[in-house]
Amino acid sequence: MNRRHFLHQTGAAGLSTLLVPEILQAAPGAKKRIAMVGTGHRGTSMWGSSVVEEFGDIVEFVGLCDSNPGRVETGRKMIGVQCPTFTDFEKMMKETKPELLIVTSMDGVHHEHIVRGLELGADIITEKPMTIDEKKCQLILDAEKRTGRKVHVTFNYRFSPHRQKIYELLREGAIGEITSVDFHWYLDVHHGADYFRRWHRLRKNGGSLLVHKSTHHFDLLNWWLQSEPEEVYAYGALEHYGKNNAFRHTHCRPCPHKSECKFYWDINKSARLVKLYADNEKYDGYHRDGCVWREDIDIFDKMAVQIRYANKVQVSYSLTTYSPYEGYRISFNGTKGKLDAWIQESQPWEAEKFDEIQVTSNFGKREIIRVSNTEAGHGGGDVRLRKQLFKPDGNDPLKQIAGSRDGAMSILVGIAARNSIDTGMPVKIASLTSLKPMASREV
Repeated sequence: MNRRHFLHQTGAAGLSTLLVPEILQAAPGAKKRIAMVGTGHRGTSMWGSSVVEEFGDIVEFVGLCDSNPGRVETGRKMIGVQCPTFTDFEKMMKETKPELLIVTSMDGVHHEHIVRGLELGADIITEKPMTIDEKKCQLILDAEKRTGRKVHVTFNYRFSPHRQKIYELLREGAIGEITSVDFHWYLDVHHGADYFRRWHRLRKNGGSLLVHKSTHHFDLLNWWLQSEPEEVYAYGALEHYGKNNAFRHTHCRPCPHKSECKFYWDINKSARLVKLYADNEKYDGYHRDGCVWREDIDIFDKMAVQIRYANKVQVSYSLTTYSPYEGYRISFNGTKGKLDAWIQESQPWEAEKFDEIQVTSNFGKREIIRVSNTEAGHGGGDVRLRKQLFKPDGNDPLKQIAGSRDGAMSILVGIAARNSIDTGMPVKIASLTSLKPMASREV
């Protein structure tokens, strides 16, 4: 390693140590007191039973909260803890006094739990998206500054080996200076349709898939490019799901159209989902197996977004929700070459046990890099993320730890895209909150 490279690497690691939020530093001598609001499938698995199994020696659940009394008690049993359960968030926070609050509630109320959690003395781990509109985003930013507490947003995609390798190649200058990116994501007719069954189908709950789902993708772009979005223009429509069908019902179980509907889904095949949702729908009327053809669906099922970054990189992004397979294609165009990747996250055929990255120079040299994809949990991202949160080593050389600014910049792209579709006009990111886009976030 030459001196310049050594200084760059050690300097970055040193600064990364300073950037690790205090939220991630374990208090010596005692278990960290944690509470969770939102005990659905994601909360009870990713942030519940997995945390207890992996970090039970250093953390302790002191409270669980959910608006559904049956689901919160079911969730407690699934997680395997003995802590009290609540349907009143304020009561849980005041009685249990957690040091750390995990927010896995519905996206539309994230801001309520994050802001009040900060005010009541807890640091926050929140699922993406941090919130769903610009006003709620500003409330969170203001609360974090006012209280001095920290918000961490759980972007697990940053932690998968394949995406890490892309980050490293771009930082090494494998294709020179990045000038533009083509990024196209495909949700299949199983996973994609599921968003239209659930609470995500309504904007007021999830902000549309440009916020709920695409925040993952926009965060990857922000992280890969180490820059922030400046202006957004978008198109979108609802042309497949919702009212675009001749028949519909409330939900799948009692539906009279089971035999003719290709999107019929039998929740009874999942004992876990039956226990969490079907057995507890008597409390709030929520159907986990809702009809994808309901006329109240008001989100887009196809989206195309143009993004200009503060460093002048241009991005063409799209999201389609009814593809025969699931995955994405991405191509980084640079002054010295091109980096391409095609990832299949689910498919009806046997997949390879690796993902490929192709790096091609402008004058003919091509290199294929293979990265194992055999790890479970978003390509191994889930377990790596949890380890960074609960047992950090103080280093973050790849800048994978995401705070409120990262959370904001990812959702603001989706919010701007949604606003652009509604108005037919481009939207400047700086017009949405007090944050002003940075051209570079490099060390």
